[in-house]
Amino acid sequence: MMLLMKTLYYPDCQQPEGAFAATIGFFDGVHRGHRFLIARLKEEAVRRGLRPMVVTFERHPRQVVQPEWQPRLLSTLEEKCRLLALTGIDTLVVLRFDTAMARLSAREFMGEVLVRHLGVQLLLTGYDNRFGHNRQEGFADYVDYGRELGLEVVGCQPFMSSPRVSSSFVRQLLDEGRVEEANDCLGYPYTICGRVGHGQQIGRTMGFPTANLEMDDSQKLIPRVGAYAVMASIDGGEPLRGMTNIGLRPTFGGRRLTLETHLLDATGDFYDKPISISLMARLRDERTFASAEELACQLEADRRETVNKLKKL
Repeated sequence: MMLLMKTLYYPDCQQPEGAFAATIGFFDGVHRGHRFLIARLKEEAVRRGLRPMVVTFERHPRQVVQPEWQPRLLSTLEEKCRLLALTGIDTLVVLRFDTAMARLSAREFMGEVLVRHLGVQLLLTGYDNRFGHNRQEGFADYVDYGRELGLEVVGCQPFMSSPRVSSSFVRQLLDEGRVEEANDCLGYPYTICGRVGHGQQIGRTMGFPTANLEMDDSQKLIPRVGAYAVMASIDGGEPLRGMTNIGLRPTFGGRRLTLETHLLDATGDFYDKPISISLMARLRDERTFASAEELACQLEADRRETVNKLKKL
């Protein structure tokens, strides 16, 4: 499928052509709540003869005001851009957020960035979205500033679901290993991407060779340690069934967190090739086994359970 979204990086970009209806947010994970907001944006844009624009951030604004803070991302910037493109928006603006931008008040940001530089005529805000220096203002303030600037400000009702979908809630679910519930909130399977690295090849000696994932981005959230049924893709190829262990390999005295995937549908040398792992269901906690033979028996049981779980999804 061809994705036609134009991506601009502010302040490096020239002013885009046309008049826009926009919404702004970090959009980590581009979950179902985000997509609900963007669908409303597209409706408002069509109603007013405007083009839909999403404004997001190259990095989390908190990293600028609190440099020591490290995010735990549901989506890297590349992944987020790809997910936003799938919503069918016309233009994506990625803000290179820095200390100068952080000092802008909400009114200054609306006037200088949205209206003057980006040509935004309508701003759709999420029910809990705040922006500007210290995030002190709220929706009523944005409406007042908009009147002064010639910018219509409209609020969007929350996405109604039980439980309430949010990026922080999805992180909590993944921290607890509840990947099926997290996937339901996201609207797609939580996926980790990287390259196949070299391991100790212990799994191969037990009849369960693994592809060891070296992550693309160290800020990407790693779910709770344990074994998972997954769908994997090597070098952008067809989906392959697999089972992934996230953990320290305590049976063999491991001390470093690893993501090892045994593929049920493929064998071969995949070293240095791109790999993506979509977590579909949790199998069990990681634990220490008395011997490699005992672990091999458990892995065989895991393989059977993986086949059964993936059939039901």
